[in-house]
Amino acid sequence: MGFYNRLGNFYNSEEARKLFQERLISWRQEDSIQEIEFPTRLDRARSLGYKAKQGIVIVRARIRKSRRIRPTIRKGRRSKHRRRKKVVNKSYRIIAEERVARKYTNMEVLNSYYVFADGKFKWFEVILVDKNHPSIKADKNLNWITKTKHTRRAFRGLTAAGKKSRGLLNKGKGAEKIRPSLAANQRRAH
Repeated sequence: MGFYNRLGNFYNSEEARKLFQERLISWRQEDSIQEIEFPTRLDRARSLGYKAKQGIVIVRARIRKSRRIRPTIRKGRRSKHRRRKKVVNKSYRIIAEERVARKYTNMEVLNSYYVFADGKFKWFEVILVDKNHPSIKADKNLNWITKTKHTRRAFRGLTAAGKKSRGLLNKGKGAEKIRPSLAANQRRAH
């Protein structure tokens, strides 16, 4: 068993849970989007493309858990089934990536992962890449992100979390209508 495998097993243990609960005390005092020096979960970050080099930044995002309810209708005509539940069709992870991408406009979201949650918040860490940095342009494993077709990845559903919510992890039988997108398939003349 390798180092990262052991590290992954540690994060699933009871000791790690206690460690994170101690850290949450300081995390709650931080800003909702906080740049950090090192990833909290090194095994997850490395598996998703993180490297400890210039041009790559890790940001911890705090998302408030909510039922995503629409405000009550105060005026006007109401439908019979006026809906209070707001249908977002986005996971908390996608929302975290989008908020981080809005703050760091010169960087692209490479990927993200779940860190911890309590009764009120969820924390995610987002890996950002500065696509204009020379060390990123010279890196053969990461320089694909410098191309113009990868701009604003988080908003277009091109990250792993976005592809999952769009149903693109399924292939073949039963997944005929999800590519290039559900909306594109509905527009197509049958």
